[in-house]
Amino acid sequence: MSENLTNYTPQYMEAVTNLLFQLADDDFLYSYRGSEWLGLAPHIEEDVASSSICQDSMGHATMFYELLEEIGAGKADDLAHLRPSNERKNTILVERTNGEGYYLDTPQYDWAYAVVRNYFYTQAKKIKIDSLKNSSYQPLADASIKVSMELHYHLLHWKTWFVQLLSSTEEAKVKMLAAIEQTMNDFGDVFSYGTEKEKFAEFALIEEERVLADRWTEQIGAVLESVQLSKLTVPTDPELNGRNGTHTKALSEAISTLSEVYRTDLAASW
Repeated sequence: MSENLTNYTPQYMEAVTNLLFQLADDDFLYSYRGSEWLGLAPHIEEDVASSSICQDSMGHATMFYELLEEIGAGKADDLAHLRPSNERKNTILVERTNGEGYYLDTPQYDWAYAVVRNYFYTQAKKIKIDSLKNSSYQPLADASIKVSMELHYHLLHWKTWFVQLLSSTEEAKVKMLAAIEQTMNDFGDVFSYGTEKEKFAEFALIEEERVLADRWTEQIGAVLESVQLSKLTVPTDPELNGRNGTHTKALSEAISTLSEVYRTDLAASW
């Protein structure tokens, strides 16, 4: 056990649990959607690079699930694979499919969307992780320092793709602009804490939603300006808020695929 839980009130630990589920579920689904590009990326070097990023991200999800296991929320593998979609706390953004079709059936995936989603999500994650370094929950603060070291390279990778595609052909720019619009349509709950908003602030677990969203707008805005695009504003009051357990059909389908092998033998050690 990394922390003496008797030092905290039940209300505090409830808030910590909710925040950890948000972080873990985000990276779990983000990594899965990224893994579906294996063998389909634009070139072999990108196949290797993006696969490595997915592996790192799944490692981050594992770290957060293990923190949940330490505080008695359940076995880490069970938390990742066995919870139904209405118990998941991930943002809608990471559960969306990569495009039409299925991985094993020659899908029509959209690389422009992958680049924009990955870049915008990774920038948001970096902002959150930087804030979590000062979290009042020390095990989470410690984990965030480890995650941050890898995030620097993830962010550089997707930023490079983002700028290059928006600075290349007219066709690429049109696809990227469409991908930006599509991504922002699902961005409203990325910085949301759902019903835990006030508790997260009260217990100083992480900075307030608006503070982080404004930071994202500023940092992304500087990059957009470099490619002659206007700043973006993070939407508020999203129609679907994954932090409150409201999701799309795509999430249930993803969980079914992800947990298929695990469910074959729940007693096995994976």
